[in-house]
Amino acid sequence: MRVLHIITGLAAGGAEQQLRLLLRHLPVHCDVITLTNPGAVAHGIRGDGTRVSHLGMGGNRDVSALPRLARAIRAGRYDLVHTHLYRACVFGRIAARLAGVRAVLATEHSLGEAVIEGRPLTPGTRALYLATERLGSSTVAVSATVADRLRSWGVPEDRIHLVPNGIDARLFRYDPALRTAARARLGIPEDAFVAGGVGRLVPGKRYDVLLRAVAGFPDARLLLVGDGPERAALRTLATELGFGDRALLLGERDGAVEAGADRSAQLPGLLAAMDVFVSPSAEETFGLAVLEALAAGLPVLHVTCPAIDELPAAEAPGARRIGTGVRELATALAGVRREHAATGPRRLPVPAAVGRYDITRSADRLAALYQRTAGRRGYAGRRTPLTLHPSLPAVSDPKR
Repeated sequence: MRVLHIITGLAAGGAEQQLRLLLRHLPVHCDVITLTNPGAVAHGIRGDGTRVSHLGMGGNRDVSALPRLARAIRAGRYDLVHTHLYRACVFGRIAARLAGVRAVLATEHSLGEAVIEGRPLTPGTRALYLATERLGSSTVAVSATVADRLRSWGVPEDRIHLVPNGIDARLFRYDPALRTAARARLGIPEDAFVAGGVGRLVPGKRYDVLLRAVAGFPDARLLLVGDGPERAALRTLATELGFGDRALLLGERDGAVEAGADRSAQLPGLLAAMDVFVSPSAEETFGLAVLEALAAGLPVLHVTCPAIDELPAAEAPGARRIGTGVRELATALAGVRREHAATGPRRLPVPAAVGRYDITRSADRLAALYQRTAGRRGYAGRRTPLTLHPSLPAVSDPKR
C-alpha cells in the first residue's frame, strides 16, 4: 500500500512530531507533502528515510495549491491520503477527490472548544471544515475529548475513529548521568529546584502563569522548551519579575533524538534536568508533553490533559490536576519543592498510563484502518486492544 501524508507545516510541534514518530512504525510505504514551512521536523523525517516534498503554498487563500497538490497525488499513484491539521485537511480532501483517490483519512489533532490550531472557530471556519470532512472517508480523533467535539459538530458517529496519539517511552527513560550533563550544559546547580514546560509559546499555553508562579521561589529555575510568538513577551515578563537569569527559554528541541546526537541538549536531557513538569494550558486535545514527562519519571502538574484525564486516577498517580490560577500553581509547586528539599532529586515509577499509549499500538490501529478504508485485507497487525476508560470501547477494531 502507498500512503501520502499531507500536513500544513513541519516546524516542531505536537502533531508534526507525532507524524514523524508514526512514520517510523507504520508498516506501509509513506510519502509526505508539507503545504508550508518545511522546518526541523521535515529534516528529521527525511533523515529517517521518508520522502518529504514542499508544496510552497502561499497562504490560506492560495487556491493554486489545489491543482498542484492533485497532480502530486495522481503522480504518486497513492492508495490512500492521510491529512493532518486544518489547512491540510481542507485542501488535501479536495485535492484527493480531484486526483480520483476516494480513500481519505484525516487526523483531528487540535480541535478545541473555541479554537482550532490556535485560530478562532468562526462560523465560516466550521462550515468549511464540515463541508470538506464529508469529502473524506472518515476522521481520526486523537482523544475521546476530540471525538466528543466532532460529534457535537454533527460529524456522524460511524465516521469517527478513536486512535490515540502514542509515544516511544524508551526515548525518555531517566538517566542520572544525563541529568548531570544537561544541567552542566545549562549552568544549573545540581541542587537547584527546576520546573519545566514543553510546547509552543502561544497565549493558549499560558506560560505566563507558570513564569509568575515559579518566580515566587527565589532559588528555583524555569526551563521552557519550545518557540512561538510569545517568546519575546515571556522574556520581558521574566525581566520585569526579576527572574530573567533564572528563566531559560530554550527554543525548539527534538524529542525523536537522532543517532549520535548529544541527548543532553535534546528533549530527553532537558526533561532529565527538571524536577517537576507543568502544563498550565486550560485547553488541550491530548497532552503528549505530559506523557513524555511521565515517561521520564517526573511528577506532573496539569490544568487539563485528556490523555490522563480520560483514565482512572490510579493509571497516572504522578499526575496532579490543578486549578488555572497563579496561586493554585504556586501552592502545588511549593508541595513538590518541599519533597525535593527533603529527599533530593527523585524519579517516580513510569505509570501504567504511559504503556497504554505506546506508539506501536497507535501505528497498528492506523494501519488496520488504512486497510479497511482502502478496501484491502492484507494487514493483520498486533491488534492489541486499548481501553482508555471503562466507559470507552477498545479500538482494535477500526469500525468502533
